[in-house]
Amino acid sequence: MEQSVSYNRIVVKAGTALLTYGTDSPNVEVMSGLVDQMALLHQGGAKVILVSSGAVAAGRNALGRGKETSVQFRQALAAVGQSHLMHMYQDLFGQHDITVAQVLLTLNDVGERRTRGQKLRDLNVRNTLASLLDLGVLPIINENDVVAVDELAGAGFGDNDNLSARVARAADAELLVMLGTVDGLYTGDPTVDPDAELIPTISHFDKQIRAHAGAPRDQKGRGGMATKMDAAALATEGGVDVFIASGLEPNILARLTQGERLGTFCPASQDAKESRKNWLKKNVTKSGWVVVDNGAADVLLQKNRSLLPVGVTSVAGTFERGDTIQIRNTRGIQIAAGVANYNSVELDQIKGVRSDSIAEVLGDHYGDEVVHRRDMIRL
Repeated sequence: MEQSVSYNRIVVKAGTALLTYGTDSPNVEVMSGLVDQMALLHQGGAKVILVSSGAVAAGRNALGRGKETSVQFRQALAAVGQSHLMHMYQDLFGQHDITVAQVLLTLNDVGERRTRGQKLRDLNVRNTLASLLDLGVLPIINENDVVAVDELAGAGFGDNDNLSARVARAADAELLVMLGTVDGLYTGDPTVDPDAELIPTISHFDKQIRAHAGAPRDQKGRGGMATKMDAAALATEGGVDVFIASGLEPNILARLTQGERLGTFCPASQDAKESRKNWLKKNVTKSGWVVVDNGAADVLLQKNRSLLPVGVTSVAGTFERGDTIQIRNTRGIQIAAGVANYNSVELDQIKGVRSDSIAEVLGDHYGDEVVHRRDMIRL
């Protein structure tokens, strides 16, 4: 049976405590239940991304080792466990005829875009996720613990919470569901405080709310509610609705996407498109731009299409791939801005040519578009 959804693009984050519930290794029954729910969303037309913890637990189970906790040892466990975890997901999603892809990321891949390298990694992540989703593939994401030790050392993402928020923004998701073994954010620790109450909605992440985030904490997870608050704040600022809920609740994903309020709901503080538009406006480079012909200008402004090289007539100044550049019409008026998929030197070589000739001219190919419509604003 297929399940229709009101959210078109959804990121699901599953924590370690949930995926290993009741055991020290991945719980196949829990994983199977979550996969069944995501499969229904996928089959109902939603684009679903899974951010999964559990690699260290899977590696520890595979090696049959004890509780050593050094960073290097957990890196080794993660390296072993990733393949075991992905094999389990491949089998479970394969039962629904869904192809999955493993995507390992670090903080710099989806973090602040300050340097050229970070801009390129962010662009590559956005393009890769978009391509996978367009192909009907379900991406499964985890932090690349072999090269990024911050999370394992307890000072990084926090059990993939902030990673899921950054992924949700990079993928232009509309909903992020962070699932653990706790129902949501409480006014206190319900395991010790009988008067603790679930907070159903958080619209502002003020000091009072953050004070509640010290408890409760998933026993086997590294994040706790504090990192979930940080992640929720980051996601909602980017136009993403957030639910913090228990993955042990029956049919939790279907119920949330159908409008039922469970756990703690954090509504987006602004529209996702408006957030992206504001970000692009603030980051337009002044060092270079492109000029497009009248036909391309009309297509960009009237039909919300991507900019192709055939519509570019000239390239001015210098810019790198990943920079946000101005797009001007033949009168020199800026009509749009967007993230460049080619640098100024490359674009000068392919201006005016058809997209199917890019590889022939450059010897390489980053896509048919000079600027994709998802990374463009019209002015």
